[in-house]
Amino acid sequence: VQLQASGGGLVQAGGSLRLSCATSGLSSSPASSPAVVGWFRQAPGKEREFVAAMRWIGSRTYYADSVEGRFTISRDSAKNTVYLQMNSLKPEDTAVYYCALHPQTAIVEVETARGYDYWGQGTLVTVSS
Repeated sequence: VQLQASGGGLVQAGGSLRLSCATSGLSSSPASSPAVVGWFRQAPGKEREFVAAMRWIGSRTYYADSVEGRFTISRDSAKNTVYLQMNSLKPEDTAVYYCALHPQTAIVEVETARGYDYWGQGTLVTVSS
């Protein structure tokens, strides 16, 4: 399984970016599919934090309070790609953004990074004031 994140860049405050996470190597069997796909971010000197997530089956979404109403996670099954649309960006959104997959387990804590077993390489988002 591989994840390839892209779409980061430099944007002014108030602007928008769309991140993409291309997935490959996943089984098409529902029993073997991930439980959740998530986006996390890590700013310099800070711990990695949860941004958004989506149930692989059913498409229920979850958002951190800090991005609720500004960011939208979505998935294009035909393209095996997950997106994070980021609007009204703020300087505090500056970070390296990672996409990740959480396997189907008895307990799925979507906001906890340690439960995710596959990670993309990260893409840098810089928001200037």
